[in-house]
Amino acid sequence: MTVTWEDLGWERVATGVGRCRLPVWDCTIGLVVGEGAVLLIDAGSSLAEGARLGAQARALTGRRVTHLALTHPHFDHVLGAAALPGTEVFGAVGVDAVLSRARDREELREDAVRQGLAASAAREAVERLAPPGHLVSGEWTLDLGGGRQVLLANVGPGHTAHDLAVLVPGDPEVVFCGDLVEESGEPQAGPDAVPARWPAALDRLLALGGEDALYVPGHGAVVDAAFVRAQRDALAARFGVSS
Repeated sequence: MTVTWEDLGWERVATGVGRCRLPVWDCTIGLVVGEGAVLLIDAGSSLAEGARLGAQARALTGRRVTHLALTHPHFDHVLGAAALPGTEVFGAVGVDAVLSRARDREELREDAVRQGLAASAAREAVERLAPPGHLVSGEWTLDLGGGRQVLLANVGPGHTAHDLAVLVPGDPEVVFCGDLVEESGEPQAGPDAVPARWPAALDRLLALGGEDALYVPGHGAVVDAAFVRAQRDALAARFGVSS
């Protein structure tokens, strides 16, 4: 029997493009399917979650995840990465240092536990976490086969110092925004945010996708360009950034 996106709790956003909202922290995971490769966007909050995502991707596509794009270095987006062995992992330039330094890894573990992840699960995931092997400084085109190309764009800083967006061309075009955009609540600005640069990062997202794209936030429902623009203006007002 053929497994559909809906069977596994995924939302089909466009042909060969889907996303799911994980429980507890409502983190969005993206999946883009080509003829020769499968791209997962973010990896969840634990090794168990990453393994489930990999199994679901295989059930949907018949293939393992071959590429993984990490939108930013927060625990609910990266700690499942080690459960996807053999993947080519991409992140914004600088995220490798964040995921390698002992003090940053300890802060990642502590944040996960503080937010409710079991201490043992957080410790194991951080111990096994490796920095991305491919670092994006501007834009990087991935060829997933069958004419499907995906653009990885270093659009930050904003939510963090290392924000990566993923553009999937098509009709409609789809932009995975990471936590630069949030729909289910006010965007969260932690100690690693760069508030003065955040509105400009959303301007880059809008330039990347255009008026007719679908924008997939890091948390919440899929939105349109008008929502992203309104959130950009709200962030500029919130942080006192002139237009």
